[in-house]
Amino acid sequence: MAQQHKSCCQAPSATASFASLAGSNGFSGAHESPAAISYAAKGSMITFTTPDGKTGSAYFIAAEGKSNKYIFVFQEWWGLNDYIKRQADLYADSLKGVNIMAIDLYDGKVTTNPEEAGKFMQAADDARIRSIITGAYSHIGKDAKVATVGWCFGGGWSLQAALIGGKQTKGCVMYYGMPETDVTKLKSLHSDVVFIFAKEDKWINESVKEEFVKNMKTAGKTLTVKEYDADHAFANPSNPHFNKDFAMDAQQITLRYFRTVLK
Repeated sequence: MAQQHKSCCQAPSATASFASLAGSNGFSGAHESPAAISYAAKGSMITFTTPDGKTGSAYFIAAEGKSNKYIFVFQEWWGLNDYIKRQADLYADSLKGVNIMAIDLYDGKVTTNPEEAGKFMQAADDARIRSIITGAYSHIGKDAKVATVGWCFGGGWSLQAALIGGKQTKGCVMYYGMPETDVTKLKSLHSDVVFIFAKEDKWINESVKEEFVKNMKTAGKTLTVKEYDADHAFANPSNPHFNKDFAMDAQQITLRYFRTVLK
């Protein structure tokens, strides 16, 4: 039987708020189209059933040997592209004994066009994405331990997935994603959160960060903010002009964190 997860976060404003940024001035321009890449994939696509009677999919790299440790990886607004798959491979190489699942939130849609990416993000159905994430948890089983990570659009969903996972959630990393603003929902978190913050970000900006800090404190949860003198998307795997030094630093922080929470 599929595991039943909490329904405490059915219609959050956080995901809709981030999706609305697609129409804001300059947002598309902050996301340069990713170039085509060719690489030898370590994993493969899998499918799983979702509570809405459909199927979900993910790019999956199994751990060497049996393991109940998982990292859920959440895409940028482009969709589950080869850059996210390559990043998932990097996590698999760096974190031995951990299964990696890059979950497809767009049901197969992928683009390199910012305008189309904005349309995908705005059209993303909250209930469907929650069903996909819940299906992923059910697929791996109730004894699995999960940490989450995502960038931009996926940064917000990293936190939502941590909420959906309940007691199975052991850690959460958000790269400049929209935080949950409902303190009642934040109180249901079973892990701390690492928030990668770009000081020059015009959208996930200082006021968004400060509200998140305040709300997490009110909720009695631990939030670690890592700040960089950079703009939005500075560490996105698909960004052709990502800040290499800052992105590498944030990645090392993320890897150390995962090693700690998934001992």
